[in-house]
Amino acid sequence: MRIAIASDHAGFIQKTPLVEYLQSLGHEVRDFGPSNEDRVDYPDFADKVARAVAAGQADRGVLICGTGIGMALTADKIAGIRASVIQTPEFAHLFREHNNGNVLCISGRFTALDLNKQIVEEFLTTEFGGGRHTGRVEKIMREDDANFCGVAE
Repeated sequence: MRIAIASDHAGFIQKTPLVEYLQSLGHEVRDFGPSNEDRVDYPDFADKVARAVAAGQADRGVLICGTGIGMALTADKIAGIRASVIQTPEFAHLFREHNNGNVLCISGRFTALDLNKQIVEEFLTTEFGGGRHTGRVEKIMREDDANFCGVAE
C-alpha cells in the first residue's frame, strides 16, 4: 500500500519510527515532512498528505501532531478526504469499516508510540465494510459538492 505521512513539530518524534514501522510491513511510504523538530504550521503538512490521497498518489494518509485534532480539521477540508483523530485500535477499525476513512490523524504527545503503531496497523488492515455503510459514506461525501444545499428540513 502507498502511504503518505507527515507531522508537525509536536508529532515529529514519532514520525520516523512510524515510517520505519510502515516500511517493515512492506508499505511504500512517502514522507511529506518536516525534516526536523523546528516549529512548523500543521495545516501545511496536513494539506500535502490529504491532497496526495485525494489525487490517488497515496492509498492512505497518516498525520501526527500534538493531538491529531488540527491535522484532522485541515485534512478533512480537502474534497475526497475522510479524516479523523483516532486514539484506539478499536476506533481505527470502526473508522475504516464504517466510514471508509482514508486519513488517520494521531497524537504524538498524548499517545505512546507502541499504541500508535497498533492504531496505524489496524487502520491499514481493516477493509471498508460496505453494505449499509456505503450509503452513509456517500452522504458524507456529498458535503464536498459545492452544489449540495444541505438536507431539507
